[in-house]
Amino acid sequence: MKRKPWIGLVPLFDPDRDSLWMLPGYMEGVLAAGGLPVMLPAVQDRESLGELADGLGGLIFTGGHDVDPSVYGKERLPECGRSIPERDHMEKLLLEAALERDLPVLGICRGLQFFNAALGGSLYQDLPTQHPSAVEHEMKPPFDESAHEVEILEHTPLQMLLGKKTIGVNSRHHQAVKELAPCLKPMAVSPDGLIEAAWMPGKRFFLAVQWHPEHSCRRDENSQALFRALAEAAAGRCDRP
Repeated sequence: MKRKPWIGLVPLFDPDRDSLWMLPGYMEGVLAAGGLPVMLPAVQDRESLGELADGLGGLIFTGGHDVDPSVYGKERLPECGRSIPERDHMEKLLLEAALERDLPVLGICRGLQFFNAALGGSLYQDLPTQHPSAVEHEMKPPFDESAHEVEILEHTPLQMLLGKKTIGVNSRHHQAVKELAPCLKPMAVSPDGLIEAAWMPGKRFFLAVQWHPEHSCRRDENSQALFRALAEAAAGRCDRP
């Protein structure tokens, strides 16, 4: 019997409770797609993260706190939210390990923002003050409904995966991609011009979206397709003994 690929999940950090945790939607999405979700420990050294990456079929960089502006060489604005330096450090090393191994990777919300920041791009630290618009980027519950539409760009992995020109997405962010990192290409944009998804050419599978498929994967086929594509790419890479 073919074994399911292990998909590593970057943990959600709660420094006030000195704890790590995970939203069930990430795990449910991976399981339904044919993978096995594994929440990673908050390892802070390159060697250990490399060993973890060697044992995984793929990775999900999850949502969470704001990326510290120092990651992309900017000063913190008053409107920037809380950052977790330990998470930024872990994700930087984990991203490097994933790229070195061509590990299939999916970034979600903060995941897209962190990829862009760490790879040479920049972020809007606070959309209401730096990029105000009528588009609802911080929706209220329930989070498994659409907040706005995005236009999917032609000839991108997302367009080939979903076969659609526009989709409705949920939205829970006050930061966003400002200048796109040179190694990334856009896949989707919001009505107010923000980059809502990006990918890295030349990699087996390196996609990131601004919305939250983990909230809507129980009933939304587009969210299910993202998890399924990651699991399929991970299964193609990883052959555990």
